[in-house]
Amino acid sequence: MIKTNFLLKELSKYGYNFFTGVPCSHLTSVINGVINSKKIKYVGATSEGESVGIASGAWLAGKKSVVMIQNSGLGNTINPLTSLNYPFRIPILLISTWRGDPKTNDEPQHKLIGEKTRKILELIKVKNDIFPTNKSGLQKILAKINKSINKFSLPYCLIMRKNSIEKENLKQKRILLKKKGKKIIFKNRNSIPSRYEVLKLIVKNIKRDIGIVTTTGKTGRELFTINDSKQFFYQVGSMGCASAIGLGIALNNKKKIIVIDGDGAALMKMGNFTTIGANQPLNLIHILLDNNVHDSTGQQLTNASTVDFTSVAISCGYKISYLVNNLNGFERSLKESLKKKGPIFINVKIKPGSINNLGRPTVSPNKVARRFQNFLKD
Repeated sequence: MIKTNFLLKELSKYGYNFFTGVPCSHLTSVINGVINSKKIKYVGATSEGESVGIASGAWLAGKKSVVMIQNSGLGNTINPLTSLNYPFRIPILLISTWRGDPKTNDEPQHKLIGEKTRKILELIKVKNDIFPTNKSGLQKILAKINKSINKFSLPYCLIMRKNSIEKENLKQKRILLKKKGKKIIFKNRNSIPSRYEVLKLIVKNIKRDIGIVTTTGKTGRELFTINDSKQFFYQVGSMGCASAIGLGIALNNKKKIIVIDGDGAALMKMGNFTTIGANQPLNLIHILLDNNVHDSTGQQLTNASTVDFTSVAISCGYKISYLVNNLNGFERSLKESLKKKGPIFINVKIKPGSINNLGRPTVSPNKVARRFQNFLKD
C-alpha cells in the first residue's frame, strides 16, 4: 500500500494541485488526504459529470486537475468526457476505484460495471492503467501519464483496487454560510426579450477582461454571430456542465467570469447550484436564459415552469439572485452584478425562438479552448 502523502507529493511534481470528485468508500483515504492538505484545493461535486466539468474549467484556468470517482459513477462522466474533453482536447487525470473487480467479491450492483470498466474507458479513448501499490511503480506510471497527456492532451485514468492506499483520517471542519442572500426583482409588462437581444446587451456591457462560458445549443451560436472573441468559450456538448466549467475557472482565476446557462441545461445538473454556493466564487455571475423550452431540438417544453430558480439560487448560497423579464431590468441587473462580489445569479425570462439563418462557430473546439486559456493568462 501507498501513503496518501506520498501520492500527493508525486502528483504535485507534475503540477496537480486541484482535485474534485464524488466520494467512494475505497477512495476514503485519498479524499481525506486531499481535504487535509493545505496545499491542495478540493471541490466536492454532486455528480461525477459535474466534477469533470469543474476540473475542465480549472484546466482552462491553468490548473492540472484530478477527478476522483467510483467506477459505478463512470457512466455520469461519459457525456462530458466524450463531448467536452475529447473535442476540446482538455486533459484531466481520473482516479477511479474498481468496484466489481472481477478478481474480488463485491456487491451485486457493481458486478457489470466492474467487468466493463476498462473496456468502457478504451471505447471512449481514455487511456488507463491499474493504480500501483508500491512507490517505484507509482512514480513510473505517473511519468507515463505525463508523457501521454503532453502528447495527446486527453484524459487518463488510474484504476484503483481496494486497499491500495493506507488509511488516513479526516480533519475537516464544517463551513456554514453566515448570511442569506438577497433576492431582487425587475419585472414589468413590457414584451419579453429574445435570447439574441439579451446576448447583444451582454456583449455591449462587458469589458475585454471578462470571460464568458456559454451553454450548449443556440446560445453559443448566437453569441458567435454577434461577435466572436477569444474571451468566449463556446461549450458544445456536455449539456448541464456550463456552470461547473465556470466554477472551475472562477476558483482558479481572478477575472470576472460570466456563465450563460439555459433552463433545460440547468435542470439537468441542478446540483451545480449547491457546489457554486458552497464554494462562494467571488468573481462568478451565473445568467440563466429561461424560455421554458429545449429551443435547439424543436421547442419541447422543459420543466422550468415548476421551478423558482431565483429562490433556488438563494437557497444554495448565491449572494444575490435577480429575476427579470425585460431588457431594461436585465441591463440594470448585469451592470450591478459586474460591480459586486459573487456568486450572483440572474434569471432572465426570454421568449423561445432564434434568428433566421443561424450559423455555427467556425473556430474548432480545440482552438476555442486554447485561445480562451491564453486569454485567462493575460
